[in-house]
Amino acid sequence: MNVAIVGATGYGGIQAVNLLRDNKNYKITYLGGNKSSGSKWSDNFPFINLESDNLIEKISIDSIAEKANIALLCLPNGISSTLTRGLLEKGLKVIDLSADYRYKSLDEWKKVYSNEAAIYNRDDYDLCKEAVYGLPEINKNDISNARLVACPGCYPTSALIPLFPLLSQGIIDNEGIIIDSKSGTSGGGREANQKLLFSECGDGLSAYGLINHRHSSEIEQIASLITGSDIELLFTPHLMPMTRGMLSTIYGRLRDPGLTSSDCRILLDNFYRNNSNIKVLPVDVYPSTKWVRNTNEIHLSVKVDNRNGRFIILSAIDNLIKGQTGQAVQNLNLISGLPLNNGLEMVNHYP
Repeated sequence: MNVAIVGATGYGGIQAVNLLRDNKNYKITYLGGNKSSGSKWSDNFPFINLESDNLIEKISIDSIAEKANIALLCLPNGISSTLTRGLLEKGLKVIDLSADYRYKSLDEWKKVYSNEAAIYNRDDYDLCKEAVYGLPEINKNDISNARLVACPGCYPTSALIPLFPLLSQGIIDNEGIIIDSKSGTSGGGREANQKLLFSECGDGLSAYGLINHRHSSEIEQIASLITGSDIELLFTPHLMPMTRGMLSTIYGRLRDPGLTSSDCRILLDNFYRNNSNIKVLPVDVYPSTKWVRNTNEIHLSVKVDNRNGRFIILSAIDNLIKGQTGQAVQNLNLISGLPLNNGLEMVNHYP
């Protein structure tokens, strides 16, 4: 498979190059980036060896189609939608890392991403309906047959993987779910941003986007599809003074207050028993972001408060790998007919 990485010099593109450059099943044949176009990969990242040292090209549908079978779009929200239809019409398959196709309803996307909607005059309702939500451990079969995959956001990934087994089997109440997440600063992207300056966020912890954060509606959309009923939940993200990593703490109520921590752990472990990258930890062992750093793993832990029938689930991921490009590579593997975790058997160099 010849792969185009579009938006190659952002954090998503950099991770994609890192994950695919030594993978014998794929060849990176196109690197695209408007701001960095005309420079070589090694001019920008001399510390990441790319044997062919590709020239970074100005983004062009024709150039991408000429050189690749599949495109990874590692672009800001809104821009992917200007390329996707053209690439599909050229016969490419598209894996989009932005939020452009995560919603089945384009009108919902326009409401949530109103700033981008004001810039990009989108009318691709059909592609929004066609796109497959790229949570590979859940939508494996649909992804395998898709030509357009919308990769989830990092926060939704950290919340939906632990919630899916409990919601799909009706173990928990649909009401009163609370998700409290903490992310490293790389989740804000590579563009200059005052709040991500070290002197602004270092040595501190702060919440942002309360109630109306964009990822709330994405999580609610998928959770509602899982249960077949509308779900509203509380989601609060926090910015942590670390480069990468994400820890989500999820609270809710069990429908059967007699279930124990061991019962819930067994349920999660059985549900994901065929997914080597999902590790359900023993009861009373709680994950750290350091344990999953630079890997595509997600570590889960569950604890039940038998006094009141409430549960707590912890999930830890690397927001740039499992929360972003590692997940995109999993989707690429499925589309290519390869094992889900091909090329993603990474070792965490703890500490």
